[in-house]
Amino acid sequence: MNSGPPTREINWQEFRTNYLEKGDVEKLIVSNKSQVKVYPKSDPHNGALTFTIGSVENFERNLESVQQEMNIDPSYWVPVTYVKESEWIKEVIKLTPTLLIIGALIYFSRRLSAGTKGQGVSGIFGVGQTTAKFYNKETAVKMKFKDVAGCEEAKLEIMEFVNFLKNPQQYHELGAKIPKGAILSGPPGTGKTLLAKAVAGEAGVPFLSISGSEFLEMFVGVGPARVRDLFAQARKNAPCIIFIDEIDAVGRARGRGGQFGGHDERENTLNQLLVEMDGFSSSTNVVVLSGTNRPDVLDPALLRPGRFDRQIHLPAPDIKGRCSIFKVHLKPIKKNVDEEKLARKMAALTPGFTGADIANVCNEAALIAARYLAPFVEEKHFEQAIERVIGGLEKKTQVLQPEEKKTVAYHEAGHAVAGWFLEHADPLLKVSIIPRGKGLGYAQYLPKEQYLYTTEQLLDRMCMTLGGRVSEQLFFQKITTGAQDDLSKVTKSAYAQVVTYGMNSKLGNVSFDLPREGEPSFDKPYSEATAQLIDEQARELINSAYGRTTELLEKHKDDVEKVAKRLLEKEVLDREDMIDLLGPRPFKEKSTYEEFVAGTGSETEDTSLPKGLQGLQNDDEPEAPAPSGTIPT
Repeated sequence: MNSGPPTREINWQEFRTNYLEKGDVEKLIVSNKSQVKVYPKSDPHNGALTFTIGSVENFERNLESVQQEMNIDPSYWVPVTYVKESEWIKEVIKLTPTLLIIGALIYFSRRLSAGTKGQGVSGIFGVGQTTAKFYNKETAVKMKFKDVAGCEEAKLEIMEFVNFLKNPQQYHELGAKIPKGAILSGPPGTGKTLLAKAVAGEAGVPFLSISGSEFLEMFVGVGPARVRDLFAQARKNAPCIIFIDEIDAVGRARGRGGQFGGHDERENTLNQLLVEMDGFSSSTNVVVLSGTNRPDVLDPALLRPGRFDRQIHLPAPDIKGRCSIFKVHLKPIKKNVDEEKLARKMAALTPGFTGADIANVCNEAALIAARYLAPFVEEKHFEQAIERVIGGLEKKTQVLQPEEKKTVAYHEAGHAVAGWFLEHADPLLKVSIIPRGKGLGYAQYLPKEQYLYTTEQLLDRMCMTLGGRVSEQLFFQKITTGAQDDLSKVTKSAYAQVVTYGMNSKLGNVSFDLPREGEPSFDKPYSEATAQLIDEQARELINSAYGRTTELLEKHKDDVEKVAKRLLEKEVLDREDMIDLLGPRPFKEKSTYEEFVAGTGSETEDTSLPKGLQGLQNDDEPEAPAPSGTIPT
């Protein structure tokens, strides 16, 4: 910056009139081709005058023109000097953003480097530090093992981990070592996270909880840094439990999906996790639990003994387990019916439901009762809640044209009658032509607890599913789009029998894995000739089921018409209505809890514990009601 006398801004007209034409100009200095400094003869030390010009050429032309008009000899013209000046403050201001960015990058890179080296520095905005939630005796969650039901075998395995940390001498005296980790796997809603919450509430030791996705950030090296920091905290607070939810986010098998970009970062994080769990400096008195819905995609090195020694599978609960879960979730609900009786009936009505589904049913029942200002939650509210969960919300405002309504009635009647006269079809509870969810009709069945199916049983199920399409063809000689969902189920069943279960004589006793729904399949483990044979046999199986269903409904055509007409009249038919129209079902069937559990040992779930674990559920405090918001996930 120039340090000199102050300057005053003028314009060209003022410069010409007051200074140039009066001969009061000592010299002119053109700075940076844009500004002219005028030094008057009358006051050379009082500072320069300045004015701005558009271009040097125009300025020179105008200056020359004025001096020629004044008849001044060119040798006495005002001297003009051209200079290039720079003001360092303005230049620094221009460079400030660039300098700040460079400085910030240097600063944060040093912080990040220090954080990833485990020197106690958190790194850029703390990314090198673990984000795990820490619980101890004072901040432990209120969930207890007594609040977990329907997964007694898994609960027993988990209780052993807690017992080791509480009573290690009990195992050390026999020379036993506690497993270092366990993976809880199973479908969504079966209680994996709920079990982890119970561990946090019961352990009496520090508990660290984190999600697998929290290890992955946009910065390189953050995942391994967080793993190191997590285990460093665990060792500092040992004995300690670590819970990693959705571990498949970071524990997927290495080498899949390429060796570049984000895959490298995820694999580096997995490598660090493997080292921390069982490396040269492996942890002692640190137990690692994890949960996932996809154990099939995990890296084999993660599942070997010494890391995750135990793989605990949590399937959907059976009828006894569902009864136990209903008892837990019925405790906080205001009801005027016997809890044991209600739990048994609801367990029989909800085959295939997970713990999360059951919690949702209990909550929906309470919401339905509150909607109608009922003083208590009654049995009918629970039945309505089950229908709500299975079929969706009832659409009373949807207007069906008479022809459409008639088609739906005959479609649902076809399903009902076909199932009524097929031995291995599920017993019908209710059929309705009131639209629910995405469907225009709704039928509720009561499938029994069954894990093995014969070809005859699968064929009966396919025939019952095709009953709606066959009924449309018989009564209207045309078909509609209403059978799309039925055809999808039948197609999946047919391909499963041919491809997976080895139930086709032409294909033989072979089994291939069908691709998961929603996942692309780029290669097949069989030839094109085999693929063509599979398609032919699946189509033949479906055609056979369709022909068998057609023959059955032609025989019972009058029954289908009776059911359809009653449906058009009442819109909803229950089991008693079907017996009134068709007579008792000609096959023996089960419908009550006691019938379902007959021959399976005790009527309730076995909750007994081995002697070494019995002390874990003996609380000195009075038993509090289960929290209503506990939903297994």
